[in-house]
Amino acid sequence: MSKWAFNYDSGEYEDIDRYGFSWTRGEYTYNWDDSEYRREEEEERRRQEEEEENRRQMFDNDNEW
Repeated sequence: MSKWAFNYDSGEYEDIDRYGFSWTRGEYTYNWDDSEYRREEEEERRRQEEEEENRRQMFDNDNEW
């Protein structure tokens, strides 16, 4: 899936995927704003950490008997 992101080389917003491929230009770009992808990755990492912590707490609570 791609997103609209700013390509600093062209000075325009383009349809760029997570790996830097610009579907607008049909080529990879190496100087683009990937902050939206990084934000999503950080949110996913936090969500996974919270789930893991919840599992740990449930396991710890089960072992308190």
